[in-house]
Amino acid sequence: MTEFAARRVLGAAGVLLALATAAGALGAHALKSHWSAERLDVYDTAVRYQFYHSLGLLGIGLALKTSDVGALRAAALLIIAGVALFSGSLYALTLGAPRVIGAVTPIGGLALIMGWVLFAYGIWRS
Repeated sequence: MTEFAARRVLGAAGVLLALATAAGALGAHALKSHWSAERLDVYDTAVRYQFYHSLGLLGIGLALKTSDVGALRAAALLIIAGVALFSGSLYALTLGAPRVIGAVTPIGGLALIMGWVLFAYGIWRS
C-alpha cells in the first residue's frame, strides 16, 4: 500500500503543479492587460497558494514512500481538498462567480491547516 499511496499523491501533486503553472502563465500574459490590479491580486493569491501547497504535497508523497501512516494519507487528502476549495474559490471569484462563493475560501484554508497539522502528527508518530 505504501508505494501505491505515494504514487497517487505524487501524481496529484504533479497535476496540481502543472495547473498552477498554466494558471500563472495565463495570469501573467493573457489576463494582465484585461483585469484590474485587485482582481489580478486575488488570482495571484490563488496561484501562489496552489503552488506552495502542491510543492508541499510532493513532500507528503515522498514521506509516504517510506512511512505509510494513515495520518499522512489523510493529510494528503486534506491538502488536495484545501487547494481545490481555497484556490478554486478564488479562481471562481476572479472569473465572475457570485461573491457567496467566497464563503468557501476559509473552509479551504482550514483544510490546508488541518492537513499540515496531520502531516506533522503523522511524521512524529512514524
